[in-house]
Amino acid sequence: MSHPVRQELQIVSYNPRWVVEFEAEQERIVQALGKLALRIDHNGSTAVPGLDAKPIIDIQLSVKTLQPIEAYAGPLATLGCVHKPHPNDAVCPFFHRPTIWPHRYHIHVVQFGGEEERRTLAFRDFLREHGEVARKYAILKKHLAATIDAADASAREAYATAKTEFVERVVQTALAAGYPQDQL
Repeated sequence: MSHPVRQELQIVSYNPRWVVEFEAEQERIVQALGKLALRIDHNGSTAVPGLDAKPIIDIQLSVKTLQPIEAYAGPLATLGCVHKPHPNDAVCPFFHRPTIWPHRYHIHVVQFGGEEERRTLAFRDFLREHGEVARKYAILKKHLAATIDAADASAREAYATAKTEFVERVVQTALAAGYPQDQL
């Protein structure tokens, strides 16, 4: 009986091409969603110059209202994006492309001007301006990635959960310091 080969979760050096890839995907999303897309931001580790990251472009798509999901799920499906139902859908529905692992794009849908939008941008902006904090985050991610099997969806979820305490601490510090810097 053969056993599946363990697949390491890749954390790679920052690649400036990630910005170009985001911009191309942003344009595709604008074309598909039109006025439904009130704001599209590059977020996550690939949006922080110099930060080691999983080579997955995280995109925050801000819409007027999160319900009904079908309003934007249909247009996103035309781009090959798949909605992954989750209890967190009331706050941040999640889509990915392609349909199988490894994913290339993660799209997090949030309410325009809402708390989740602010928190995500505050975290990103704080890491961009505080290199030492970003380096600590990279060390944590590499340590956690070495302990999981990337082929296992529940292990990838555990990886994300294990980062929560660090992320939450940075978000609170960032919000208290007046981040995000741009006005939402």
